[in-house]
Amino acid sequence: MNTLDTFDPNGVGLDNGAYFGLPFTPDEARLVLISAPWDVTVSYGTGTSEAPDAIIEASMQLDLCDALSPGAWRLGIATADIDPAIEECSARLRADARKVIDHLEGGGSQQDDYVVRKIRRVNDGSREFNDLIRTQAARWLGEGKTVGLIGGDHSTPYGLIAALADRNPGFGVLHVDAHCDLRDAYEGFEFSHASIMHNVLRDFPQVSRLVQVGVRDYCDAEAERARTDPRIALFDDRTLREAVFDGRSWLSQCARIVNALPPLVYVSFDVDGLTIEHCPHTGTPVPGGLTFDEAACLLECVVRSGRRIIGFDLVEVVPSDDDRTDVIVGARMLYKLCGLTLKSNAR
Repeated sequence: MNTLDTFDPNGVGLDNGAYFGLPFTPDEARLVLISAPWDVTVSYGTGTSEAPDAIIEASMQLDLCDALSPGAWRLGIATADIDPAIEECSARLRADARKVIDHLEGGGSQQDDYVVRKIRRVNDGSREFNDLIRTQAARWLGEGKTVGLIGGDHSTPYGLIAALADRNPGFGVLHVDAHCDLRDAYEGFEFSHASIMHNVLRDFPQVSRLVQVGVRDYCDAEAERARTDPRIALFDDRTLREAVFDGRSWLSQCARIVNALPPLVYVSFDVDGLTIEHCPHTGTPVPGGLTFDEAACLLECVVRSGRRIIGFDLVEVVPSDDDRTDVIVGARMLYKLCGLTLKSNAR
């Protein structure tokens, strides 16, 4: 019997532990979603390690019909098993990281004996986590699946990008974020959430282009790196807003952004790239940013251009007991990413 024979896409969302309540197993699906409940190095607000479970719960309320990718879900979106050891390790290492951050914010140094071993433990544990995600992603990629990742903080997609770099000689990264994430070992943590794009450019020459969109909070060194590195194309929030104020359409700006990308694209989507009302509890919220519809339009323009999305991540969603906005937005942006990724690979 076909999986869809007993599934009612118009019925009540199934509480089956899968994103969107869909019935597919990884073997049956074209797209496999990996969960990464990890937030060791976050430097302001915590809680994004709880996002995968919260997004799964919120996604049950989502209707499957989507005008941007009609029927794409029928190609199969499956949820890989969540490794409980990840969240346990995250909580343990987070305690070390918090002590380091408090020490530095109090005027201490990364070289002080009090924090040296803690930093080393966090860095060693982060490498082990990256290897775990890389291995898991490589398994599904080896079976011909497309893989998406749900974090967790923005350090979490490193392993997935590594697995894709092992298989693709050249691709670009479309990076939607309030931050550049180009810091070198921020706060001493080599795999900090604030260092993901620095690490990607350092470790993966296969990434021929990093296209950053919506950035509006960065340090002088990151600004200089973005200005001088030929692999980086920065479409910062101020410049995008100025164009709007000058009467230029969002579609025309999307065309400029998409033209900076090569044929194969990985999408790294930090929800703090959206306006703050879409993600009020994210770890490092910043005023400004893209609306939900602007972000969805940009992703659609990538696919309409004929480019292929080879993978993606959605990170930095932070659930709140008092406000479901973050997980509702997260679930719906995840569905856009899934549908458009499947659509781009179905041609």
